[in-house]
Amino acid sequence: MLSFEEKLKIIESFPKLERKNVSLKRVNFHYVESGSDKKNVVYHLHPNGNGFVYADKLNEYDTDDKGMVNIRDFSEEELREIIEKSIQSLEPSTLEGETIEEESMEEEKWVDSENNTLLLLQEEGFWNIYAGVNLENSFSSYMEACEYLKEEDFNKSHI
Repeated sequence: MLSFEEKLKIIESFPKLERKNVSLKRVNFHYVESGSDKKNVVYHLHPNGNGFVYADKLNEYDTDDKGMVNIRDFSEEELREIIEKSIQSLEPSTLEGETIEEESMEEEKWVDSENNTLLLLQEEGFWNIYAGVNLENSFSSYMEACEYLKEEDFNKSHI
């Protein structure tokens, strides 16, 4: 297990992260330029070596109900990898040079491992999921819709 000091050195090597000291000698690291309301990448890194990294948008990690992964027993390589992926998951989306926030998106295509496609559309204040022309489900927030799609083993298509 890496020591607190070793973890700090690794985390501080990411120039996009800003250190924030919190209570009980714990440290948070924020990604100030995040494309969402979520800014914490490293949460409550403690001198005992315990701490968390935000990985809610990363399918390869088991997260808690806040989207965090415990990094207590991570190696240097594992820690660098999850931090890099966390920062990438929070990068602002761009289209023709303009930043797009999640709530302003109008539609997204989601695909599962069998190449089934669902369409996520924002309509009249709701996030509706369509299978073809049929309404599959409807949610009041983008995050709820994404959670549902992930639970159903769909991933956002980047095509």
